[in-house]
Amino acid sequence: MYLKFFGLAEKPFELTPNPKFLFQTPGHREALAQLIYGVQEQKGFMLMTGEVGTGKTTLLRTLVNRLNGRSECAFVMNSTMPFDELLEYALADFGVTGPGASRAQRLMALNRFLIAQHREERKSILIIDEAQNLEIDTLEQIRLLSNFETGSGKLLQIILAGQPELHTKLHLPQLRQLKQRIGLRCRLQPMADDEVEQYIVNHFRVAGGHARHPFTPAAIRRIAQYSDGIPRVVNMLCDHCLLIGYANQTRQIDADTVRRTIQYLEDGASSRGWKQLVASDGSALGHYPRRAVMWAAGAVAAAAAAAAAVMSLAYRSGLNAVPATIVAAVGGVVRWLTTWWGS
Repeated sequence: MYLKFFGLAEKPFELTPNPKFLFQTPGHREALAQLIYGVQEQKGFMLMTGEVGTGKTTLLRTLVNRLNGRSECAFVMNSTMPFDELLEYALADFGVTGPGASRAQRLMALNRFLIAQHREERKSILIIDEAQNLEIDTLEQIRLLSNFETGSGKLLQIILAGQPELHTKLHLPQLRQLKQRIGLRCRLQPMADDEVEQYIVNHFRVAGGHARHPFTPAAIRRIAQYSDGIPRVVNMLCDHCLLIGYANQTRQIDADTVRRTIQYLEDGASSRGWKQLVASDGSALGHYPRRAVMWAAGAVAAAAAAAAAVMSLAYRSGLNAVPATIVAAVGGVVRWLTTWWGS
């Protein structure tokens, strides 16, 4: 909707993870480098944690793109499945057909696939997102998958990604064997205030924006403060701000626009809340104080009444119509004011 108005080729602040828009803070850059190193060196188990919305899924998709052509990846996004369903999903994602109905048959099919990949000098990676939801028994079964190995290294590289609760869960006594097998750990942190500005600039540039981004320094500070440096929250807030800027036909997003957008998001998306954010279509009245409009409307009513009185004096035949004319003029203005004030 607002793309042409702001000179963009695509939306810069989507909520879906898109590697194209990955902004690498020093922490993101280090985490990506560690994961690539872990896969190449066949570390077996790798762990990545981070708060909700810090970019874990986007980073994982970037990893898959970076390894494209040299590896086969199974990306499991539903971590609430029991182990047998998770194994079935992973085999399908690897492209293994007809693995069998029992767990033993599926494990043998996975082993044959991993050996074939190894012979072709290709890596096999199992990525499990939102891994904090995995049951303890499922995590233990996943640990056993790391037993597929050769004398020189692991046949299957497993990346567990999730929220900080995953790190806490791995400290449970039942999972001490899995904890010992994790060969690499990384954690994503929220962005600093200066990184939020760089994040916005980067997204605007990648989306095709040739002009400078529309956010004022004060607006960016307010966005950084509200979002706590969480990329997903920055995306949601900036997207709404651009939409409101388009609706109000203003190419500058200031701190007041951000403040009102935050209030709108916090209070919930109601039709009245949206009307308070956006000026009325086809009318400039939203830019003037209501008291000024009331005075102007009163003047119009008085002028209408005076004009009616003058005309009635000039034309004696209309003398009896003076009260009706005045009442109609004033009544119309009052009705309009009442409607506008309540809108």
